[in-house]
Amino acid sequence: MAKNEQPLDDVLESVGPRLRALRTERALTLTALSETTGVSVSTLSRLESGQRRPTLELLLPLARAYQVALDELVETPPPDDPRIHQHPFDREGITMVPLTRQGGGPQAYKQVFPPRWRAEEAEQKVHDGYEWLYVLSGRLRLLLGRRDFVLATGEAVEFDTRVPHAFSNPFAEPAEVLTLFGPQGERMHVRARPAPR
Repeated sequence: MAKNEQPLDDVLESVGPRLRALRTERALTLTALSETTGVSVSTLSRLESGQRRPTLELLLPLARAYQVALDELVETPPPDDPRIHQHPFDREGITMVPLTRQGGGPQAYKQVFPPRWRAEEAEQKVHDGYEWLYVLSGRLRLLLGRRDFVLATGEAVEFDTRVPHAFSNPFAEPAEVLTLFGPQGERMHVRARPAPR
């Protein structure tokens, strides 16, 4: 075996977490992915949990659905290189740059909200978990229940995502933020400034 080359079993074991991370990044349910790929929900679930060995027949439709090269599903970073080599993707007009590579637990992203993103739209949504966000540059509007906040560069916010919430960027410049998603996310207790009336 060549230096730094991983055993086949180790490579195959890394496929499940990689598949789960890709699905999470794209906010897809197993049901939606099953409809796209033709692979049953139970098979997808077993693949992600490592209970089913990945085969070419299963990985090809998944690579097509995720729009990634097949080798990205089985590729593992060199063990002596701790850098994150993830690829940006688009989600509802926001550029998402993954900053973590492990599935499960908190997931960190850099998000870029383009200028005037959803400037007129303010539909609030709810889901389980906690969200943490830090503004790297620009400004971002947050509607949180009946409260209205403008988050400026250097400000952070965290909240229970079961509270109705919506983000928008009604401003002329893009907003870049760091975010952590997940119910067990690290909790930084800070205040956000209310939007001027």
